[in-house]
Amino acid sequence: MTIPKTPVVVLDTAEPERLARFYADLLGATTRPAPNDVDLLLVTGDTGTVLGVRRDPGHVPPSWPLPEGSQQAHLRILVRPEHLDATEREAVSLGARPVAAEDDGTRPDNRTTLRRYADPAGHAFVVCAG
Repeated sequence: MTIPKTPVVVLDTAEPERLARFYADLLGATTRPAPNDVDLLLVTGDTGTVLGVRRDPGHVPPSWPLPEGSQQAHLRILVRPEHLDATEREAVSLGARPVAAEDDGTRPDNRTTLRRYADPAGHAFVVCAG
């Protein structure tokens, strides 16, 4: 028998309401409290993808990217190539901090196709063509 499961990536932050709102606005998603966990908010996209945001009063933002180049765990947000610039403007207007932009050589105009950010709580995420 297969038991239904929902995998959820959970981000810790001192301000879960703020971070959940950031991702809900960026992803066009909804936010709701998790059942049976007063410190967890669930951000659910229209495709059913769930992101958890959990209260951690002692949260310290991660150090990313590390000087050694380790990417570590991060969220990857896929958009159509023609929507990269608009998504970047939206993310920054909502409070994301740009970290780096890279060209993977697939665009004829040499524009970057992979853009790295830190969210308002310091977690890494990437917007890329996909």
